[in-house]
Amino acid sequence: MKIIAITSCATGIAHTYMAAEALERAAKAAGHEVWVETQGAGGYKPLSPDLIAQADVVIFANDVGIRDKDRFNDSKIVQSTPKAAIKDAKALITQAEEMVSGS
Repeated sequence: MKIIAITSCATGIAHTYMAAEALERAAKAAGHEVWVETQGAGGYKPLSPDLIAQADVVIFANDVGIRDKDRFNDSKIVQSTPKAAIKDAKALITQAEEMVSGS
């Protein structure tokens, strides 16, 4: 499965990157491909439209608004927070798997 994760916290520093790392580890441990876009105080580097189109599911782990959210209008989305991603990224990956499989 191909997963995109977008992480963003109020200050855009610690929790943004901690959530990104946790989601990357959990997705890879489950055998999935994963790409993460961190959005923070220093800005962000948007993932390509082609990559977004290829993704089976998108995980939003955010406390603040996602920039250019309309890029994901046609995507299956799991909504969460950075804190939840840090605490139990595996559960978010499981939720994404269930969403994609229709379970």
